[in-house]
Amino acid sequence: MPVTVRGASSEDWIIAGRVSVNGVPAHVGQRVGPGDKIRVNGKLAQLKFLLRLPRVLVYHKPEGEIVSKEDPGGRPSVFARLPRLRSGRWISIGRLDFNSCGLLLFTNDGGLANRMMHPRYEIEREYAVRILGEATPEVLARLRSGVELEDGLASFQLIAEAGGEGANRWYRVVLAEGRNREVRRMFEAVGLMVSRLMRVRYGPVQLSPRLKRGQCRDLEPGEVQELLKLLPPQQKAGALAGSDAAGEGGGNDKFDQDDQVASN
Repeated sequence: MPVTVRGASSEDWIIAGRVSVNGVPAHVGQRVGPGDKIRVNGKLAQLKFLLRLPRVLVYHKPEGEIVSKEDPGGRPSVFARLPRLRSGRWISIGRLDFNSCGLLLFTNDGGLANRMMHPRYEIEREYAVRILGEATPEVLARLRSGVELEDGLASFQLIAEAGGEGANRWYRVVLAEGRNREVRRMFEAVGLMVSRLMRVRYGPVQLSPRLKRGQCRDLEPGEVQELLKLLPPQQKAGALAGSDAAGEGGGNDKFDQDDQVASN
């Protein structure tokens, strides 16, 4: 994590030639990281690199809400339920369809959102799925090995029976990607209809039974750290000599559309 060498006293020292970085005289505004050797008056300085964690929100989405800030049809939006930010904006980490429910994650860090959704990191999403009918052992084997969809082969990392009776059967499924309406399309490919879909986990974050529909909570710092462990480190800028480390913001929603999963 790089920091910027600045501040009243440090600038004077730098101008006076008293500070060096990796054996070379430092200049005002120079960025340094944990791997750099900074010396003041020839003595190695021990620096503290402060990390400001992004804010991550868990929301229990009910059916009948869209994951969009604007809707020409006037349907309720999940964003109307979220707390206000003093600066920046909430970015959804993936989406759920209008008729789907369960765990949604939001962050104020665009870089984190994009990395969480990017297919290359294969972060698991777990769903509770109710279908009309019962999947035979042969059908379950097909869903594990892979079924051909219009956008390529798709398979569940895990699919297991989870109860139910009569015409309705529940299954627990795990994916490591978020293609558009992928869960529904996979069941449809083997002749089964999804009647309800609920996300119960995204990476290490579980949907707590204490979090009621329409409610949200902030992840604790330790929980945010668990999320960050799934991803390669990303540089964050900060400041040396008295200034806070600057958190990463902005980014874009490039991969939002990849994680829409529909129920019926």
